[in-house]
Amino acid sequence: MLSYKGVHLGSMASSAHAVLLLHAFPLSSEMWSPQLSALETEGIPAIAPNVYGVESSEPRENWVFRDYIEEISSLLASLHINRVNVVGLSMGGYQAFELWRMFPQKVASLVLCNTKAEQDNEDALANRRDFIAAVRKDGPEEAVVRMLPNVFAPETYTSKTGVVDSFRQIVMRQPGSTIAAAMQAIASRIDSVKSLATITCPVTFITGTEDKLTPPSLAESMNQQVHGSTLHLLPEAGHLSSMEQPEQFNACLIEHLKKIELSD
Repeated sequence: MLSYKGVHLGSMASSAHAVLLLHAFPLSSEMWSPQLSALETEGIPAIAPNVYGVESSEPRENWVFRDYIEEISSLLASLHINRVNVVGLSMGGYQAFELWRMFPQKVASLVLCNTKAEQDNEDALANRRDFIAAVRKDGPEEAVVRMLPNVFAPETYTSKTGVVDSFRQIVMRQPGSTIAAAMQAIASRIDSVKSLATITCPVTFITGTEDKLTPPSLAESMNQQVHGSTLHLLPEAGHLSSMEQPEQFNACLIEHLKKIELSD
């Protein structure tokens, strides 16, 4: 069973705004706290699930994104939610692509953040295999050491130390086996470039101007391939733009949702 955070869940089935927030690797639904607060203020129902083994979700080895999206579909059904506006950041973006492929009828719109459509090349896969082996051996500390220098914009490290500390604390609460299994799922994902042309729902792209892991050029390329999509580049934000610039991110998200309301 997947664990999750949520707001206004009782009104989700009837709402055109219902939001599904898919978190980044190797974090949890806690990363969406600023967005859940903003959505609660706006009266917009939202749910933010955790992947296998994160928080109180049951652990699982050798899972792939199709497995997780099947679980998400079941979770939505149990809450009587028919359609959602999907917000996915990094790994969550990969999952959003999978959700679109598997259950397009459940997707009202997409907000794809700090992510990419391309499958990993051989060098990237080798790096992921090395990461998996190291984390299984040395635990979550190894994930923090390897990832922390690259996930934030320079300004975040100096002026938003609370955000940096939050990243460290969330990762350190997870077993190494959980982190490794999620990384394996990322490595095994299929290419989503061809899926871009199939997307018929409204799409917004959000990314940080200083994202080292998925540079803005990737979001710009995807934006050109999805008809009618919108792109927002957030200054002084790296790979975790929703945590680094929550006010700017939330403004983009609420703007997207209000456009969906007007189009319904």
